Formats: sequence, C-alpha cells, structure tokens
Amino acid sequence: MLNVSNFILITGGAGYIGSHTTHFLVREGVDPKRIVIIDNLVYGHKEHLPSGVIFIEGDLCNKSELESVFLQYKIEVVIHFAAYAYVGESMSDPSKYFTNNITGGLNLLETMRQFKCNKIVFSSSCATYGHCGHNEIITEEHEQNPINPYGETKLIFEKFLFWYCSSYDIQSVSLRYFNAAGADFGIGENHNPETHIIPLTINAALPKGNALKVFGNNYSTIDGTCVRDFIHVTDLARAHFLSVNYLKDNNSSTSVNLGTGTGNSVLEIIYLIEEISNQKVNYTFEEKRKGDADFLVASNSKAFEILNWKPEKTIENIIESAWSWHTS
Repeated sequence: MLNVSNFILITGGAGYIGSHTTHFLVREGVDPKRIVIIDNLVYGHKEHLPSGVIFIEGDLCNKSELESVFLQYKIEVVIHFAAYAYVGESMSDPSKYFTNNITGGLNLLETMRQFKCNKIVFSSSCATYGHCGHNEIITEEHEQNPINPYGETKLIFEKFLFWYCSSYDIQSVSLRYFNAAGADFGIGENHNPETHIIPLTINAALPKGNALKVFGNNYSTIDGTCVRDFIHVTDLARAHFLSVNYLKDNNSSTSVNLGTGTGNSVLEIIYLIEEISNQKVNYTFEEKRKGDADFLVASNSKAFEILNWKPEKTIENIIESAWSWHTS
C-alpha cells in the first residue's frame, strides 16, 4: 500500500511503461485522482490510462507548462519516464535526444526545486553501461560508458540527480533496465515506429506480417545474435511502486539495476515465439547496427536487497501475454 497525501506526477505516463505503472498504482490502492500525468503524446496513448487520473497534455521542454502543473497540484513525488528511447534514432539524430531528454529533464528538476518537491524515481537504462565482457552480468559498480546518445542522455540525467541530491537534497532512485516487454491491463506494445524485438517477431509470425530483420549474427554470443535482458512490464511497474515507497521511508538516493541475470538471444526469442504461437517466423539476417552491444544482462541482487524486488514473470509469460494482446 502506498500512502499519498498529495499528488504523484508521472511524466511520460501515457507511454508503454508509464501507463502500466499508472494502472499498477491504482491497483495497489492509490486514488487515481491523486495521480497527475503529463505527456506530449508524441509516442504516448491517452486511451491507455485508467479512468479518473488527471491528464495534462504538455511538454517538459516548456518550463512554463511544468510550472503550471506544480502550481495547480502539490506534487509529493515524481516518476519520470518522459524521454525518447530509440537507440538507432539516437545514433542518426543525437540532437533530438539531447534536446528532449536533457533539456526536459533539467526543466523538471528545476521546477521540483522551485516548488520544494524532493523525491523522484527515474526510469534510467542499463544502456548507461555500454559494452560489457562476454557473458558478464552487469552490477551497479560496472563502469558507465555509453555507446549511443540515448544511453548518454540517461547517464547525464543520473549525474544531474547526484548533484541535485548533494546540493539541493532531492532524493532519487534511478532504475536501470533494458527491454520492457509483455502486456497487462489490456495494454501492449504499440510503438510507431516499432523497434522492439518481441512485437516485431510476433508480427513476422502473423500471416500478413513483415519479415523480421535480425541485425547481426556474428556477435560474441552463444548463437551469434545479441543477448538482452527482457522483463515483463508489470514487474517494472512494481519496481517503480516499490521505489516510491523506498523514497518515503529513506532519506537517501540510490541506483538499482532491474534484470533477470540470464537474458535471451534474438534467436532464442524467435524460437520461443514459434513454439508458443505454433507459427513460423519469417526472418532475415542484416548487417549489425551501430551502437548495439553483444551481451547486456543485469543483476538484480541490489534490487532484491533494498527494494525486495525480483522479476515474477518468465520469458514464456512475457511472450504469451504479448502474443495474446497482439492477436486479440
């Protein structure tokens, strides 16, 4: 149970993970009238939000819009999702990512400081780590050296949080995770453009679907394809909920990895979807993309230690829920 006397602000709350987190908070007993969503709807879907929440169409890059939200509602804690998150696009258009993710994030922190709101949960990324050793499970102590502008923007904002905690007493939890996947609350992955492997593979298994492009088959992994950590989106929503509780009970900041400790290769995902759907996936191998690492899998030991969090859903659960949503 989360006891909120004022308001929770969720930036980017109409996005895939943000909307799941909003539903999760309501399911856990948070009054929807105490949840304020701000989203510019560039990638978000207002219709995915639960009824009763306060929705404001706005952009974090417009500081006056943020100030009006904080003026109207006494924000007790912020959950910050609002960011562009396409790795490939960040390589081709880094300016878009630095402008949106950094300027918007700094406006948010300055507005929090202005209105004396001092607790924030940040949707960060294990992309802040960059390359890792072969089969190396990433812990929070791993060197952070991003290999794409998307990961760089997440790391820069984490550095902002460190100094805002040190100088202005704004406490934060940064949650570093990779691939959110799966479906719940009647919501699935509905990105435009879609770049995530599970929905793209499901589409390639459908009769009129497009062939899946597998970028690279000569990585230093068990089958030559990239290995990634997949977590059910509801498990991620629960981690954000637990992080808000952590901030209410602790006067300190922290960074936490959210991972399975195992991971799955692209080919393993393809074979699992073929098995669960009883359909053949049409795919081709393409050249590697710039900015893609071989093996990215995160530890969850610290998350269990301080948040009592471990993923509850398996990769099979993820694919089954996604297949059900995409074919319903």
